Order: sequence, then C-alpha cells, then structure tokens
Amino acid sequence: MFEKITIIGDGAMGTVCSMLLCAKGFQVTLWGYDVDQLAEIAIKRENVRFLPGYALPDELYFEAGDDKAVKNADLIISAVPCQFMRVVWNRLRKHTPRSIPIVSVAKGIEQETLFCPTEILAEVLGKKRRYATLSGPTIADEIARSLPATATAASQSKKLATQIQKTFNGELFRVYTNTDILGVELCGAVKNVIAIAAGIIDGIHFGDNAKAALLSRGLAEIRRLGLAMGAQENTFAGLSGLGDLVTTCISPHGRNRSFGERIGRGMTSEQAQQAIRGIVEGVQTCRGVLKLAKKHCVEMPITEAVCEVIHEGKSVQEAIHDLMSRRLKAE
Repeated sequence: MFEKITIIGDGAMGTVCSMLLCAKGFQVTLWGYDVDQLAEIAIKRENVRFLPGYALPDELYFEAGDDKAVKNADLIISAVPCQFMRVVWNRLRKHTPRSIPIVSVAKGIEQETLFCPTEILAEVLGKKRRYATLSGPTIADEIARSLPATATAASQSKKLATQIQKTFNGELFRVYTNTDILGVELCGAVKNVIAIAAGIIDGIHFGDNAKAALLSRGLAEIRRLGLAMGAQENTFAGLSGLGDLVTTCISPHGRNRSFGERIGRGMTSEQAQQAIRGIVEGVQTCRGVLKLAKKHCVEMPITEAVCEVIHEGKSVQEAIHDLMSRRLKAE
C-alpha cells in the first residue's frame, strides 16, 4: 500500500483526488504548474478557480518545488490536462525516480502524436515504468460533495490496478479494476466529443429522444474505433465506457456538455470557450479522434459533425440535417 502520494496538477480532478486521499489518511502533496495559483490555493485552503466552495483538508501539503514534490512519493497522480502533459512531464522528468508508479486521471488525446495520456507518459518518462489510469463517471463537484461515485483503475499490470483500487476505494467511492488501459483511455477521450454534441441538442431543445439516439450512436462510434485499435469489447459497456458517457452527456456540471449547449444557443466556438472555466478537452480531442478514425478506416459521423461545427464554421442545423439524411443501414 502507498503512504506518500503526490498529485501533479491543481485543477478540479487533482483537487478532488487530494480530498479523497487525505480522507483515507494518506500523506498527500499537491503540485501546480503556476506557483502563484498554487500559493493562493494553499492560503485560502480552497481551489477558488477550479473547484470553488469546498474547504481543502488541513492535512494536505502544497509544494511548488519540482524536486521536492516528487522525490519522496510512493505514488504519483498525473492530473494535468492532456494537451499540457508533455510540457509538464518534460519539466519534471529529471526529478522523478523510475521506481515510482504513475496513475493518470486525465482524459484526452494529444494532437501531434494521437497518444492517450499514459502513452504520453511512457514516451516522456520511459516505457519500463508502471502506469495506470483512473477513469469513469467522476464529476469532481459531486465527489467533493461526498455523493456516491465509481471509477475504473486500469493497468497492464494487474497488481498495480489492484493497488490503485485499494488506494482510492472508500465508503462512497467504489473502484473496479481493468487491464484494458487503451480502451479505458479511448472511452474517456471520445466521450467528451459526444458530450459536446449532447450539449448542442440541449441548447437547441431537441428533446430526450434525440439525446438517447445520440448516446446510443455515440457509443457505437467509440466502440468501433476502440475495437479497430485493439481495445476489449467489455470495456465499452463498463464504467469508463457507457457510464462515463452518460454522466458527461447529462450532467449540468460537465464542461464539454456546457460548451456544446452554448454552441446550440448560438454562441461561436470562441465565445463558448471563454464562458467555460477550465479546459474543454473535447474541442481539441475531436480533431485527434478524426485522425485516428481515418488511420483505422472507421466511420465516425457524429465526431465529424462536431468537428465541422466547432472548427469549420458549419451551422448546427446543417450538421444535424447531414446526420439525419445519411444512407439508411442496419443498426
């Protein structure tokens, strides 16, 4: 069992992980890229920017020094948004002992490489290190309010997955294990794109039938891509697949759904992003997903439509018309 845990990244997920782990009695240290922002969190004992309204545990340590933050840890949690992971970990690489396992809680795809989070970590820090991911329907605000939640700890190492499971599992946070780290990370990335489409449906008031159809066909897209890339079938019906997709598409707290809703109400992509606090991962992820789809010869019409609306100026009405008038086929 781990005793000293360092969390890299002071966003909402990193913050709520610190709350969960402090409550279980671990010695937890939080590191942030922005020294001034980290200092503000430490002084106020609240993450006003990314998770406002929740007092942070008195036991939580804050450390801005790169070497001090990671050198004595038994476990490192990478809570850095996917598009910033490479920069952060290149900076921390020389301070990070090879023996320390790393678990990622980020969801996304790096644009230049089309890598998932643990693939980025492996390229930067070395493939011989042990990696895991913790993913699922984990809206940070709900976890901070001590509402019941579940997640999947995935790793190629069954032992590490079980260790992560025991580390995070608690009375109101239940964790399952999985060895399909590729499938779990792909689900976590692509569901953000489908969530943008779900928000657009909410924004134009297209109703529950349309939302249900979107989730069903969106999951079919995720499954097609995942299977083509070598993921396991069962993953898509699990917590990191269907579970995370449903939460992200219906929760009023989700950034991707909220972003899409603003698009549906008539905002431009730039205006919608400015109105959202934090990174809207699906905005960049949709481009990476489309590249992966083309690489693996997979049809992903919903993802393509979202990308066209966000990045190419296609109207929502035209995108919906094109989706609804596609060639008829069997489900």
